[in-house]
Formats: sequence, structure tokens, C-alpha cells
Amino acid sequence: MISSKGKVRGLVTVTVRDCNGNVKYYKNGFWRRVLRLPEKPMIFKHHNTITNQGDGMIADLMISNPTLTKVDATNGYMRVGTGWTGSTPKNNTGVNTPTGSFKKLDSTFPKTQAAFGSSGQNVVLYRTSFAAGDLNANGINEVALMNGNTSSAKCLAYAQITPAVNVTSADSLQIDWQITFNGA
Repeated sequence: MISSKGKVRGLVTVTVRDCNGNVKYYKNGFWRRVLRLPEKPMIFKHHNTITNQGDGMIADLMISNPTLTKVDATNGYMRVGTGWTGSTPKNNTGVNTPTGSFKKLDSTFPKTQAAFGSSGQNVVLYRTSFAAGDLNANGINEVALMNGNTSSAKCLAYAQITPAVNVTSADSLQIDWQITFNGA
């Protein structure tokens, strides 16, 4: 008997930059100052959850006449929020507590990490950049990858941002999302 251990998994990288485009750093707390440790950059990586809606969207892509809108260069958006609870991320249909607006994927995304036949051909990359002025929120701790920018949009994937980030109106926020398909 043959069995597959195929998986779809993702990794989200969140980067906060200041008004000059430099990566921001956390100010050191008491112990980090005492131990003379360097400040930590505001770059965070976290795994994501392909949602129930996302499972359906992926299956829909495999049929001869897909009916659902793809998360593509025309219809791909991300939305951030402050309502991560961790209780049922697989069931999420978007962020729990939205902050700011839906933000379209950057112009050259989505794309594969490498050309067909090369290592990385099974990794899809998404990127959204919230420019200075797009956000002004404390405690951003969740993000959703969506197939549109309305209440009827479907959520392909959902992720926690940890630790939560604070983004002022002078800061920018870049979210890089990679989804890897393994059919092993």
C-alpha cells in the first residue's frame, strides 16, 4: 500500500521599518541592558495555518473549471488585525479584529521561489507592503491572505504575528508569506 504524507505549510515573515526604510529595533529592557545584549530587530517569522476555506480553494484549482477566485496578482490581498486568539485558526475566514484596510499584493507577486524543474518550484511567495501612513496601530498580532478586498473574500491562509508589533503612521510593514507544497 502506498500512502502520501503530503503537506501544505507556510511561513510568514513580518518586518517593521522606520520612516527611512531601516529595520526598527526594540528598545532593550532592564535585563538586556544589564547583560549588554544588542537590541532585537523587528523581524519575526511564524508558521501559518491553511484555513478550511484555503483547503477548498486549493482543491478548486485542481479541477478543469475552477469556480473560486485565485489569490493572484489581480485578486491577492492581505489584512492585518489585533485579535489573535489561537482558539480556531483553521476556521478563520479573515482576521478577527481588522486594523487598517485590505492591502494588495506587491506588483511582482505571487510567484514561485524557483523556475519549474528547480529546487523551490513548489514554493509560492506572496508579499504585501504597507507604506508609511497605511497603518497606525498597536498590538498587530494576526494576518490573513485573502482572494479579494471585500467581506465576501475567502481566506487562503491565516497566521499569528508574534510578538505583536506596533506600527506608527511613520512606519512601514512588510509581510512576506511563503507556502510550500510537499507531495512526499
